[in-house]
Amino acid sequence: MSKQKKTAIEPTREENYAEWYQQVIKAADLAENSDVRGCMVIKPWGYAIWENIQRVLDGMFRETGHRNAYFPIFIPKSYFEKEAEHVEGFAKECAVVTHSKLEDDGQGGLKVAGELTEPYIVRPTSETIIGASFAKWVNSYRDLPLLINQWANIVRWEMRTRLFLRTAEFLWQEGHTVHESREDAMEETLKMLDVYASFAQDYLAIPVIKGEKTEGEKFPGAVNTYCIEAMMQDKKALQSGTSHFLGQNFAKASGIKFQNRQSEFDYAWTTSWGVSTRLIGALIMAHSDDNGLVLPPKIAPSHVAIIPIYRDETEREQVMVLARSIEQDLKGSQFEDIRIYTELDDRDLTSSERNWYWIKKGIPLRIEIGPRDVASGAVMVARRDLEPRDKSSVAVGDLKEYIIRTLSEMQAGIYARALKFRDDNIVKIDDNKEFYSFYTPKNAAEIHGGFAFSPWCGSVDCEEKIKEDLKVTVRCIPFEGQNEDGKCICCAKPSKLRVIFAKSY
Repeated sequence: MSKQKKTAIEPTREENYAEWYQQVIKAADLAENSDVRGCMVIKPWGYAIWENIQRVLDGMFRETGHRNAYFPIFIPKSYFEKEAEHVEGFAKECAVVTHSKLEDDGQGGLKVAGELTEPYIVRPTSETIIGASFAKWVNSYRDLPLLINQWANIVRWEMRTRLFLRTAEFLWQEGHTVHESREDAMEETLKMLDVYASFAQDYLAIPVIKGEKTEGEKFPGAVNTYCIEAMMQDKKALQSGTSHFLGQNFAKASGIKFQNRQSEFDYAWTTSWGVSTRLIGALIMAHSDDNGLVLPPKIAPSHVAIIPIYRDETEREQVMVLARSIEQDLKGSQFEDIRIYTELDDRDLTSSERNWYWIKKGIPLRIEIGPRDVASGAVMVARRDLEPRDKSSVAVGDLKEYIIRTLSEMQAGIYARALKFRDDNIVKIDDNKEFYSFYTPKNAAEIHGGFAFSPWCGSVDCEEKIKEDLKVTVRCIPFEGQNEDGKCICCAKPSKLRVIFAKSY
């Protein structure tokens, strides 16, 4: 019987994927559950990842003409009631404020007082409150397009929470735009979907499928919802960004009118789009391994951990001179468009403890420097995308060039590995029995099949039956390859669509 390899994360992905996910977050010190039910505390390493996501996306938004603003977290209940489908879609998730203050209860405690004349909804999304401002800002076609983005927190009372994936409060950005015509608004909707897809693939190293949501899966109140879907290592789908064509629905609800080029008043066309801290969950599940977090270099908070190794003060002085010199030499360096950040780790821990600390945090490169390395003029470098003990000797004079080149290679390699995994687990299935077998694990430990690219008649009844039977949904109607005659995977009636089915988060 072969001895099982020791890993830093227990259980492993194969043993218990859900618990493995939680343990990676704990080992990398990304976040923890708050004392407030369903909420999380995002710790510095986790928040630094979010700041990098925010920084890159904010630049992409600015390049496409958008500007940032901020709107209230409280939304009058009457605003929600203006758009019936919207309020119905979010009603069960809303947190509601009904009182304005606390008072002494006369018994050493506090009581709620100051009942509001109208309850406020704590922002689950901002279409209605932003629409109220847009109705004041837009008067003429000359005011359009209006392109606004907001970075904010959101509150939705999720029943079953999981760090980064579903929490009662989370961070996100939400874009909201107003346009003169249907064509302009649709162009904006698809443009921002492309921005999300480019970001996911170029920075997060996560391959995505672009497509349209079904009627049953679209955003409440939208005419069309478009999405990017990614495959995690347990072969489930994670919706990683959405862009909504809202038509004139919210413009009519909020009174966003403008004088058109014929001097007549018309309702505007609007869009909204967003991504959230769920992307950190995607990063974890798409790339990490049984030793902890694996970060694509373009999104990592720091890129190089410098780990000095010595036995006494004399060796320490020798080693630290070289360590500080390397740290200084890398300062201000870049790979592609990313500034390289280093961590010089001289804590009072063994070199093994410091090594594993950075392995579990997912830092891309680790440099070990001992007395022999000082004498030889070369250091040992380990890559996070390889086995922990797989190290290369690099001459100090070549180190900067090696790091710049290797970080780019790692970014491309991590993406290529995720792409191969996804493509290997997308299967065309046309037979109902094969479809049901694909999504029915033979035992509790088995991971289900993956993405099924199968024909669907477009019926809500078929969509609901598959969801009820298998907990499998239509993730999207992909833009590419969907038009193909066949028979619905559920009812066997004629179909002209192939769609992506999957279990999902």
